[in-house]
Amino acid sequence: MSELETLERTLLADIDAAGDEGSIEAVRVGALGKKGSISELLKTLGTMTPEERQTRGAQINALKTTVADAITARKSALKDLAIAERLARETVDISLPVRSSPAERGRIHPISQIVDEITAIFGDMGFSIAEGPDIETDYYNFTALNFPEGHPAREMHDTFFFNEDDKGERKVLRTHTSPVQIRTMEAQDPPIRIIIPGKTYRQDSDATHSPMFHQVEGLVVDKSANVANMRWVLEEFCKAFFEVDQVTMRFRPSFFPFTEPSFEVDIQCDRSGPIVKFGEGTDWMEILGCGMVHPNVLRSGGLDPDEYQGFAWGMGLDRIAMLKYGMPDLRDFFSADVRWMNHYGFRPLDMPTLFGGLSA
Repeated sequence: MSELETLERTLLADIDAAGDEGSIEAVRVGALGKKGSISELLKTLGTMTPEERQTRGAQINALKTTVADAITARKSALKDLAIAERLARETVDISLPVRSSPAERGRIHPISQIVDEITAIFGDMGFSIAEGPDIETDYYNFTALNFPEGHPAREMHDTFFFNEDDKGERKVLRTHTSPVQIRTMEAQDPPIRIIIPGKTYRQDSDATHSPMFHQVEGLVVDKSANVANMRWVLEEFCKAFFEVDQVTMRFRPSFFPFTEPSFEVDIQCDRSGPIVKFGEGTDWMEILGCGMVHPNVLRSGGLDPDEYQGFAWGMGLDRIAMLKYGMPDLRDFFSADVRWMNHYGFRPLDMPTLFGGLSA
């Protein structure tokens, strides 16, 4: 076997053994590079006689062509193999469902949804939203709201008290959102039409009570505000909130220190099935408390009760959410259970509107 045949067999074996583009490039440089084995043979053509150049020169050029073609073919095969491996590695199963976006997977907590619904309803009636601090003084939480000294609501079994400060005062976690009524009357001249959604705190816990819960209160102060106005506002709210055409409400005399007269309000309903239905049936359910603002409360807010009068009402957001959406246990609202949120939560882009539907 001649020297050229041996070199050809060796180079072709190296080409076949190359497993990637880097290996085949090394073979090419070793054979056809500036100092490659075939290139060194080509340099000897100048020292040959014309007869030798015709025979040996032709053999060297044939070897160069054979090796170059083999390298090109191997490069192409390796490229196709790399593409095939990548396709196999990056295969997408198009039979699987498309993964939903974060906006689609996310859920709005029912309490946030209820606040948005109430805001839409009362905003349409001309009310604005008022807010206040969760940590209140005894004056705003009790005294200014006509709670006399020794009233049971001041006792430890209802209220979370802080330790005394340097002035000997004990602040509290507000037990209702009513302190915002006083703060609003102090800062704003009548007419006043506000709703006050927010967190409140009391020492109570069971299936329908929580140490931290949510309330919404409403306040109207004007020179001509009366019980008839209050009844109309509450009826319109209940019709819009429970999304029924008609409601029947029953006002029962009650007592609250900050209103006089005071009423408990029941709404007609049907409890025969698993879900409470409003606007029909023969049952009654208490839904809120209300009344005309007590003259002492108006005075605490800096208003003259001989010139102004008003009405106020309050209800638990958690409870009306349970009634509307059939949630059996108040404690689930605070459990942070993702499964519960996926079931009862609302899509973040479905904002409640009166014309589009509150709970669409």
